[in-house]
This record gives sequence, C-alpha cells and structure tokens, in this order.
Amino acid sequence: MKVVFFHRKPEKYGSFSLEYIFKDVRARLKDKIEAIIAESKYTSRGLYPRVYNALEAAFRQGGDVNHITGDTHYVAIFLKKRKTILTVLDCGFMHQDRSNISKKVYQWFWLKLPVARSRYVTAISKATKDDVVRFTNCDPGKVKIVPVAISPLYQAKPKPFNQKKPRLLHIGTNPNKNLVRLIEAIEGISCHLTIVGKLSQEYLDKLRQHQIEYSNVFNITDEEMVQQYEQCDILTFISTYEGFGMPIVEANAVERPVITGNLTSMPDVAGGAACLVDPFDVKAIRTGLERIIEDKEYREELILAGRKNKKRFDPDVIAGQYYDLYCKL
Repeated sequence: MKVVFFHRKPEKYGSFSLEYIFKDVRARLKDKIEAIIAESKYTSRGLYPRVYNALEAAFRQGGDVNHITGDTHYVAIFLKKRKTILTVLDCGFMHQDRSNISKKVYQWFWLKLPVARSRYVTAISKATKDDVVRFTNCDPGKVKIVPVAISPLYQAKPKPFNQKKPRLLHIGTNPNKNLVRLIEAIEGISCHLTIVGKLSQEYLDKLRQHQIEYSNVFNITDEEMVQQYEQCDILTFISTYEGFGMPIVEANAVERPVITGNLTSMPDVAGGAACLVDPFDVKAIRTGLERIIEDKEYREELILAGRKNKKRFDPDVIAGQYYDLYCKL
C-alpha cells in the first residue's frame, strides 16, 4: 500500500512536532506501507505560495492513500476525495482575533472545503473534533479522534524538587501560550523561568518590569528539548487554547508536575495528571503554582497520575489507528 504524506514546509524557527509525529508513524508502519513524503515547496504564507502548494499536491498524488498531515489543509481541494485523509491538529485560527472576512476565508479554505474534499478527517483531541464539526457542520462520524503519541525519547528521570528556587519550564511564545500572564503570576516568587521560543521585545520588557530571573532557548534539537524537561521542576503550560497539548504528556513521562489550562483540550489530555487553572486569571495561575511548590504530597499525586496518563498515548497503538484508516481507503 502506497501512502503519500503531504507535509507543510516548516517555518525556519517554527515547531517541528507535526513532522516528528508522522515520521514516527511511518517508522512503525514500515513493514505495512510504502511511504512517500511530499513536502510543500513554499511555507504557507500569502496567496501565490498557497495556490502553488495546492496545485503541486494535485500532481504528486500517486499512491493508494493521500494523507494531509496538518496545517496546509487547503491542498485537499485538488486531491481525489475517495483516497484522502485530512489530519486537523487544531482550529486555533478560528479562535484568534481576526476580522470577519479573514475568519470566513480560513473557515472555507482551511476547514469547509478541505473537510468536504476528504473521505476521513482525523482530529488529535475531542476539543479539535468538536471544533471541526462546529465550523463545518460535517457528519461527526466522518471525524475520527487519533491522539498524538508520546516520543520514546521521554523517559522517567526523577530529581529532587528544588523548593527554594524551582525551575519552571515554559514552552512556546505564540499568543495562546499565555507567557505575559505567567510572568505577571510569578512576580515575587523565588524561581527561575526557562522559556523555549523566540522572545519579542514585549516579552523582554515584561520580564524586566516584573524582575523575573529567566533563560531563553530556541531552535533546539529533540534531545536538547528532553534535557529541558529533565532539568525543570515544574512544567508551566497555561495556554489559552490548545488543539492537543503534547508538553503535558511529555512532562508526565519525565515525571514532572504540570500546571495547565482548564479549557479546550488540556483537561482531557492531562487526564487528572495536572493542576488545572483558569489561564485568563493571573491570581489563579499563581495560586496553582504556589500549591505545587509548597505541597509535597500534591506534587507526588500529580507525578503518580502522570505515570498512568502517559500510557494512553502509546505510539504503536496510535500508528495502528492510522493504519486501520488507510486500509479502509
């Protein structure tokens, strides 16, 4: 069985988690499928690059199955519907502060038309599935939930908790990652904040204003990312929106306590293995962090729950779910 994996062209300093997810799926199915990788020529910015990417995809569909792996949903428009699976990672673009015209364009070309032109759609969480159905009015049975697998790189690495000066790990600097409110919440708390992602001038000014001790890294390798988890004491993942929230499970696997948002996909992904707070409430974020720092028994409860939670995201099981869909096509 030939499966063509349609990938976006990643931004230079963007997230590469999408590429890793399907690299792992291909590796686990290597004896069952012949994988062909079709990466778009252009990053998904502007009208011409997107039109080119969509037309290019039409000429590269030579397998038994077309699998659009996320982000460039619009390339489904020119593919054969009966052979196409579309993976939707999130619908964050519909929740952003955009004009009505912009939202309508995204709704049609990233959701309605691509979903209509695909035989199956996979969503990585119930929250994402609910969004897809809501914004397209498609048959809910067409959308299958296939979660994200945890990388085998993330293994238990216990360390003594630094209660006097815990190291907080914050991943991502896009607006939904809620870094400004986190900075405001930890003002006056003895801690060190490690931020993964490029910092804008606004963030740098906020860090100075609130006198936060911090370090910053970006464009790091998978192995270096694992080291960041191992070195931290708490993962702070208090996003305002997530289609999934893989850092929650990664921190569970390394056995670090997690604080995360109480909305969209995050409570479902955490499965009881995180301190849930209102990400829009600075005081609630601070209270949650202080509880983790001060309450040893609570920290141990979160870590124990994390050991159980990570088992839900077994890579072989998830690769098998994709294979079952390929066979149906």
